[in-house]
Order: sequence, then structure tokens, then C-alpha cells
Amino acid sequence: MDIKDRVRNKALHAKIVSAEEAATVIKPGMNIGTSGFTPSGYPKAVPLALAERIKKEHFQINLWTGASVGKELDGALAAVNGINKRLPYQTNNEVRKSLNSGGVKYCDLHLSHTAQMSRYGFLGGKVDVAIIEACAITEEGHIIPTTSMGNSASFVQSADIVIVEVNTSQPLALEGMHDVYIPLDPPHRLPIPIVKADDRIGTNYIPCGLDKITYIVPCDIRDDVRDLAAIDDDARAMSALFIDFLKKDIKAGRMPKGLLPLQSGVGSVANAVVSGFAESDFTDLEVYTEVIQDGMLDLADAGKLKSASGTSFSPSPAGLERFYKNIDTYRKIMMLRPQEIANSPEIARRIGVIAMNTAIELDIYGNVNSTHIMGTKMMNGIGGSGDFARNAYLTCFFSTSTAKNGAISSIVPMVSHVDHTEHDVDIFVTELGVADVRGLSPKERARVIIENCAHPDYKPMLMDYLERAEKATKYAQTPHILTEALSWHTRFIETGTMKKQ
Repeated sequence: MDIKDRVRNKALHAKIVSAEEAATVIKPGMNIGTSGFTPSGYPKAVPLALAERIKKEHFQINLWTGASVGKELDGALAAVNGINKRLPYQTNNEVRKSLNSGGVKYCDLHLSHTAQMSRYGFLGGKVDVAIIEACAITEEGHIIPTTSMGNSASFVQSADIVIVEVNTSQPLALEGMHDVYIPLDPPHRLPIPIVKADDRIGTNYIPCGLDKITYIVPCDIRDDVRDLAAIDDDARAMSALFIDFLKKDIKAGRMPKGLLPLQSGVGSVANAVVSGFAESDFTDLEVYTEVIQDGMLDLADAGKLKSASGTSFSPSPAGLERFYKNIDTYRKIMMLRPQEIANSPEIARRIGVIAMNTAIELDIYGNVNSTHIMGTKMMNGIGGSGDFARNAYLTCFFSTSTAKNGAISSIVPMVSHVDHTEHDVDIFVTELGVADVRGLSPKERARVIIENCAHPDYKPMLMDYLERAEKATKYAQTPHILTEALSWHTRFIETGTMKKQ
């Protein structure tokens, strides 16, 4: 289909230009806000053209997105040293290398906070240029998004210049899958009127208008979605253990029979846990989350998904083909919202989500590190896990008990970086068991976590540390031997293993 068929107002045809021409409006030091959340729905042609220009002219911009994006945006700009500051989340190897070596300034943010912070100017000025991927532009000049919403609506509202990349590889059948609602900012904010996961409260387009669009750029590059790791025995064990735990909570009267809306973080472990629900006897499941991955499609195909609300479709390559093939079916039960709505703490608390996210490490008292390797090297970012962790009805973190073939214990005396405190988390799950720490004191939590979740190679070491710390501090509220608390990490750095030699 020709791009002009997707730009439904003929007056806008005069604004159709090449990616190279559109990229000329971007000046050094500008704040560039783009669509995209995970490698879905992000602009591709204009960033590639911008990267070529930066290669010749040697300047940098500040890049704001919804979350991670694909290689044509993050990767291309990082390769030419074109990013000064990046926010709020990333997963690109080149960006990660640069930010961990001082080349990129990285501002790791709660995803639900980003849009409001950008509108208020907290992030270093306003959005100068918004670059938004669309599958079509309406007669009125409004933007029909593609496979993600992210911060697109807010960036369009705030930007001086709006460039719309109309991607003809994205199916027009996406139209109608979006629910676009931009809240007013304090002191004028009203309650967000969502009381059920599938409530629709907005429009199916991003409000823009004919005059606000500066350029329209054709593109036919598909989303660079990633393969998910195969579901292994550890992931199956965690999923089975968690589903069994939920059944016990239902029996105890702490959970409705049909569960509460599910929230699942991005990545292979989270996807595997969700896939386990497709093989369970749960039905009519509701999802209120960030990312709709293959596991959600499994639920839908099994006839067990009542509705799914997110801010991005981010399946594997095979999952993307499945999604496009059955899009008419999925459209009836799935929708995408701006991330400040999809990740809204207000909504998470109101509807009572079951939050399921992944930890890099946790400590014996229940603090979680979800971002930093050995306390210093940024992996990806906090993403939306904090939005849900503090406010969910039930907050659960998943991790295998060890990493690096057993050289690292995922449970340590003290985490090397804290993203989620002991006050936020209810349940920990490893392939070995479930630790329900609700209502427990720190020393009680420590014993439950060690006993139920720690690997046998490290369990005696953890218990030895706890008991010695109790005696050394005369049974203080949260016992630590400060000279040893991070010794497991230093031992790994020095010897390649956390095990005592």
C-alpha cells in the first residue's frame, strides 16, 4: 500500500519527505522524544538518517523513549556516539557499554513517571522533536500508533516539532487496538476512570492535528523483535510453584477464584511464568501490564484470556507472525495504552494487580536489585517493576537461585544495589521454592527466604552469616556484619565465584 493511502488527508501529502530531509530539523543538544516500548513501534528511518548525519557532523542529542527500542534507533545512534543522555530504559548492548564506561549519561526512571516529568521540564527542558511511528494518519491529522504506545501521546502533546513515520509494514488492522488517554497534571489532575482492567477511557488515536505535524516520512522496516529464551526446567518449576501458591491463597480466602489482574515484566523468565498459566486450570484471566509477550498469546489461544491491557506488543519473531495472523481475534481482547496509564500506580492499587517481575539478586531480608551487576554495572534499568511493586495487591519477584553456572548466588547477605526495598515485596520464587514473607519481621524473613529459595550450595553459608550477625549485633532488628555484608560480591570479583575456596 502506498503511504498516501495511509495519510487520509490529502493536504498532508505535501508534508511527505525523505527521512534525510526530516532529520535536518534536529539540532545538536535537542531533546528527542520517540515512540517505542521494547523493540516495538519505534521509528526507524529517521533515526538511521540522523545517525548518518551525526557520523559526518559529530554532534549529540538527548534520547527519550517509552522504554527500550530497536537497533535502528538506540543501536544506530550509539554506534556514532550520538547520544548524550538516555532515558528512561534501555536494553541495547552498545548503549549499555557506553553508559557503563561514561560515554552516555543514563537516567534510569520509573516508567510511569517519565511523561509527567517531561511535561514539567524536570528532565532538562521540554521535548524539542517527537518522532512517532504510525500505521496511518486520520483525516483530522491524528496519529494511529502501531505496536506500542509508550510515551508517544505525551511527547506529541509537548513537542514543538512532530515527525510521523508512517510504517507500511505495520498492518492497518492495528487501528482500534489503542486507548489513548493523557491525564491532566497536578494541580488539575482528576482520578483516572479505570475500575476494571478492560475499561476503555480514551481515543483510538493520538490527538495531534494537521498544523502540528511538521513532516511525514515513509518507512517499511519491521520491528526488530527479539527471540525469547526457550522455557527451561527452572522456568517451568517457578511457574508451577507460583501457580500452586496462588491456589493455596485462593483456598485461604486471600484471592478470588479467578485471580486478580496479572502484571508480568518483560523478558524470558516472566514470559515463561505467564505461559504456565495457559496449562493451568485458571480461566477468564485478566491482564493489566506493560508488555504483551508470547505467553499472553498462549493464554488467548488457549481460550483462557478475558482481556489484556498493556503499552506494547513485544513478542518473539515467531510470536509476531502469530500476532499478525490472528490480529482480528486478538484485537477483541487486547489494547494498548500510554505507559503512564498502563503503569499507573493509582490503577495498580485500585484493581489489585498480581505483580510478577524478575530480580538480578535479592538479599536475606527481602531487598531486591533488579538493575545492577555487582552493584556498579547497569544492566537495563528498573523499568516498570517499581510502579507495580509498591502498589500491587501481591508483589512477587522471580529469580533462579544461582547464576553463572553456580558461581553466583542470587540470594546474598546484602544486595549490592537496592531497587525495591524489603517493604515492597510479598513473595519470592526460585526454582526451589516459594518464600511468603508477608507479615514477617526481618529475621523471620531471612530464615524463610534461605530455607525455601536458596541453593543448597549456599544455604549453609547464608545461615551461618545470619546466625553470626545476630550474635554480633545482639539480635538487632536487621543483623549485619558490615565488614562481611558485601564480601560475597568482592569474592566473586576477585576469584570468579561466591563460594568460599
